[in-house]
Amino acid sequence: MKREKLQRILYFVFEKITETRFYGLENLPETGGLIVATNHMSRIDIPLLFTNPVRTEITALVANKYATFPGLNWIINTAGGIYLDRDQADFTAFRNAVNLIKSGIAMGIAPEGTRSKKGELMEGKPGMILLAMRSGVPIVPVGLSGTDTAFKRLFTFRKPRMTARFGKPYQIPNIDRNNREEQLQEITTEIMCRIAALLPPKYWGFYKDHARLHALVKEQGGPVKDEWA
Repeated sequence: MKREKLQRILYFVFEKITETRFYGLENLPETGGLIVATNHMSRIDIPLLFTNPVRTEITALVANKYATFPGLNWIINTAGGIYLDRDQADFTAFRNAVNLIKSGIAMGIAPEGTRSKKGELMEGKPGMILLAMRSGVPIVPVGLSGTDTAFKRLFTFRKPRMTARFGKPYQIPNIDRNNREEQLQEITTEIMCRIAALLPPKYWGFYKDHARLHALVKEQGGPVKDEWA
């Protein structure tokens, strides 16, 4: 099956059995290589990003454990996703991701490195920053909310209520080789706080008390409200 047909199917399914809203789509450049940095709470996150109406060619860098999940692995393969072995330095996956991004593809990545089982942000890892540096593209943060309860609602015959909120692109600054590790961590924290600022406070998790998050929230006029509450 071609990805265009898969997207049409997913558009139809999401429209019929979910209530899904996209905000900040103007922050997604329409063309050019791009990294979309997202929080990760559910296996529905990948299909949700795949149905965004701006970057229809978007794919994702995903943990190789999902290769064994029937249905989800079919979506990932059809969408051209790249499987990553997170138990070791997967240079092949990294190189393939860089090549795809440089060719003009939008690449979805979860900086936390794995799915949060508590429904809130975990500490981010710097792998995404290294990928952005190597490919030379901006990072667009996105906060996904409502995906943590999506399957629970489906199993009780209620429509999942999900939101994808995109923030402004962020270009990685030059890194000083003499202070590389510290700067990588600082930039990772910056991206994670930008993701958190796009989410209602109940999702802030590891970053809930971080000064940078609260500065960003103040700049935007207050925390994002849970519109589905």
